[in-house]
Amino acid sequence: MANPMTTISWDDFARVELRVGTVIAADPFPQARRPAYQLRIDFGPELGVRKSSAQITAHYTPEDLVGRQVVAVVNFPLKQIGPFQSEVLVTGFYDAAGAVVLVQPERPVPNGARLV
Repeated sequence: MANPMTTISWDDFARVELRVGTVIAADPFPQARRPAYQLRIDFGPELGVRKSSAQITAHYTPEDLVGRQVVAVVNFPLKQIGPFQSEVLVTGFYDAAGAVVLVQPERPVPNGARLV
């Protein structure tokens, strides 16, 4: 059976900057079309603090998120979401009900560490 996925080269994958950061603030985002939080994430001294809008309200409260490490794409273009400018894309998987479950390292790593 043929694989329906498009293959990419190692160079394609290497261009995606997946980095770890720690959520330092999480606030409701009532202006978003779908329930979301506005996150501030510390990616360490090289990248600093970046903002993201994340539709992760089904499994997480703002209190659950602060202090949690997350994996994000940090080299996408900025995205305007209503009055908020999202600077990174926080990654996750859809569960069986369609809610996002965050990707995070299995144990703490330095903020800014790149997925290898």
